[in-house]
Amino acid sequence: MAIQKPSIPKGTRDFSPEEVSKRQYIFDKIRHQFQLFGYSPIETPSFENLSTLTGKYGEEGDRLIFKILNSGDYLAKADEKLLAEKNSQKLISQISEKALRYDLTVPFARYVVQHQNEITLPFKRYQMQPVWRADRPQKGRFREFYQCDADVVGSDSLLQEVELVSLYDAVFSELNVPVEIHFNNRKILSGLAEVANISDKLIDFTVALDKLDKIGEEKVKEEMREKGISENAIQILSPLFTMSGDFQSQLTSLESILSSSEIGMKGIEELRFVFEKVQKLGLKSAELVLNLTLARGLDYYTGAILEVKAKGVQLGSIGGGGRYDDLTGIFGLKGLSGVGISFGLDRIYLVVEELNLFPESIENSLDVLFINFGEKEADKSMELAMKLRTKGIRCEVYPDAAKMKKQMQYADKKSVKFVVMIGEEELNSGKLTLKNMESGKQESLLFEELKTKI
Repeated sequence: MAIQKPSIPKGTRDFSPEEVSKRQYIFDKIRHQFQLFGYSPIETPSFENLSTLTGKYGEEGDRLIFKILNSGDYLAKADEKLLAEKNSQKLISQISEKALRYDLTVPFARYVVQHQNEITLPFKRYQMQPVWRADRPQKGRFREFYQCDADVVGSDSLLQEVELVSLYDAVFSELNVPVEIHFNNRKILSGLAEVANISDKLIDFTVALDKLDKIGEEKVKEEMREKGISENAIQILSPLFTMSGDFQSQLTSLESILSSSEIGMKGIEELRFVFEKVQKLGLKSAELVLNLTLARGLDYYTGAILEVKAKGVQLGSIGGGGRYDDLTGIFGLKGLSGVGISFGLDRIYLVVEELNLFPESIENSLDVLFINFGEKEADKSMELAMKLRTKGIRCEVYPDAAKMKKQMQYADKKSVKFVVMIGEEELNSGKLTLKNMESGKQESLLFEELKTKI
């Protein structure tokens, strides 16, 4: 009987040493900017109580939460009638009490409520951890992936939105990735729903609208009709699909549509404030784009919403976020506004790779390899390697006194910059042979000269 080849679940990945080094490069750039902007790190568990997560992401989001079966005989307390009916939705609460986290924002809100007496407001935190979604895997979309979030709670100031736009700009400038930061406000969408007389279908409206880039105008309208949004309402909303021009001209058009909606006009006021402040500060390389069809289909957003797209790469968003006025209220702490953004590490990796923006130095996992000629020679090599490491130089001694050809092949495969050879003759003379693997040049050095030469 043939042994079945091992595999991993769809939507997950193994990472090679080179891939991990490249991912770490992105992590380091993001973390550095988080700290420069005054954010402090926290971590939360990989799984939460199911009740903590459900009802926070909308109907579609709830379906994508990975549920964890209760330990032991998870069917012991299950309702016999529901089991017979195979009613999986009603059974979930009886057989699963926990779930893998869907994002980092809801666990953060839970954290703030639990630790409210220990934190200083406004509280600025960053978090870089994996999340899980039971989604259909495809390019750039995985079931397990990392998010890198920065959030502020305890401040209503729109200067936080301005700062987060600047933070996006700083990170992607560091990575040399050209991006557009798409910007909108959920109050404007609420206002549009109000003037179209579909406030009771706001979620259906925004969920459909958020798919415009993916499925196009006609499919979005078709989904709205299926959700019970009338032709008259769709007609009123039609200018939204074709609105164009610069920031000011679009806002002027919006003002005529939303003049009767107080919340809609408030959204325009907030948009104008952020755009003008960002324009005054300036951006290094990112472009801030007003996108009135941007909805971001998460129920908890109440104000500004952002989404980042890389220029010249067809991959969807590589970051997003927004303002949530009362996310902590669902956990009992009312009136605490927050705003945050997220960086999609895995998609950013794909963009940096496609645009060939990773520095060559990342691929060099080793600076120096010492060739092993035998026990005495290896002892001296180990001694020198220890000294090089104190200077931050990455090095190793080949473990076996194998044939020279085999050791040099190893050096090639690991993209080693320098090879050091200490044979019996070098050991007696107090010298070594240093070979530059790029140029092929060899030179003889005293042992004590190696540190300064490298």
